[in-house]
Amino acid sequence: MKKEISRKCENDRDNCPVKDVLNRVGDKWSMLTVIMLSDHGTLRFNELHQLIDGISQKMLTVTLKMLEADGLLTRKMYAQIPPKVEYALTPLGESLVTPLMHLYDWANTNMPEIKASRERYEKAVAV
Repeated sequence: MKKEISRKCENDRDNCPVKDVLNRVGDKWSMLTVIMLSDHGTLRFNELHQLIDGISQKMLTVTLKMLEADGLLTRKMYAQIPPKVEYALTPLGESLVTPLMHLYDWANTNMPEIKASRERYEKAVAV
């Protein structure tokens, strides 16, 4: 299985689906945005901004546009004053939640070992 994936990406590096998807959703803001929408359902911009600790308004705007462009979420604008915009995951976005949760579980399980390895590395290169 591993070699099969490697071969597919090696043969067409510019169109490797794994590389493309990881570049898009592999950043922390995209993953957190998808997880928040999955956990909380449809949300408005300010609600998302409050839930995602540390994200700037500009970065949230960029992240939402990228996720919308990829078909992972929908943006629904209501014609009212003040304007009301809501964001929700599409079925494609929902299908990303399970792999993200597997990644979260893996990271959570292995974080102590990863931190210990980082500490050993830092000590080794500091000498």
